[in-house]
Amino acid sequence: MNSSEPQALILFARDPVEGTVKTRLQTLLDAKTACQLYLHILEDTVNKITSVSGVDLFAGIHPANTSGYFDRIARSHKIKIFNQVGANLGQKMRHAFQQRFKEGYKKVVIIGADSPTLPVDYIERALRTDRDVVMGPCTDGGYYLVGMSQRFTEIFEGVPWGTGQVLSETLLKIQEARAGLELLPVWYDVDRPEDLRFLRTHLGFMVHAGLEQESATLEFLNRLNLEKT
Repeated sequence: MNSSEPQALILFARDPVEGTVKTRLQTLLDAKTACQLYLHILEDTVNKITSVSGVDLFAGIHPANTSGYFDRIARSHKIKIFNQVGANLGQKMRHAFQQRFKEGYKKVVIIGADSPTLPVDYIERALRTDRDVVMGPCTDGGYYLVGMSQRFTEIFEGVPWGTGQVLSETLLKIQEARAGLELLPVWYDVDRPEDLRFLRTHLGFMVHAGLEQESATLEFLNRLNLEKT
């Protein structure tokens, strides 16, 4: 892949509206606190993607940009925003890829907003690869990143979204499409209460080791008494 060819990095995220984000954490946190947490995770994730050079940045929002949060992000960080289109995650990603390819981008990478500790290097590796498809496997059986340099968007068809078989089924689709594949290291999403406790511990260790700056997410988590909830 020629580094001078246009590349797009897309953040898939939910509009941060109280009661609609991080709902699986609401056995541990109330809706307001869960939304505040998500805002901090978004802040750290936006800071992460804006540190990647040589790419155009996009945010694909679900269900719509009603809160105004992404309008502010677009102005301050030069991120283009659009609403996700499709009945399921596969259709939404397929549409996003197809639109960016129509606009002339030669490499397109999508990441989610649930991995605030994801190393920037993994994103940069995804943008550098010369394989047709690149995927970042997630510990829950899904993936935190998917990118491609050709229109292999059929790999999203027939995948059982929301299950632990998302990654394995997508890998089968990639094999059927005879697409060249690169797999990034495994990472994790933050969706469940146990993920949140692990995230706080992990962020703390990373800061102490000098691998991560003090983050908005860690500062917020340190104010929560997770042990007693």
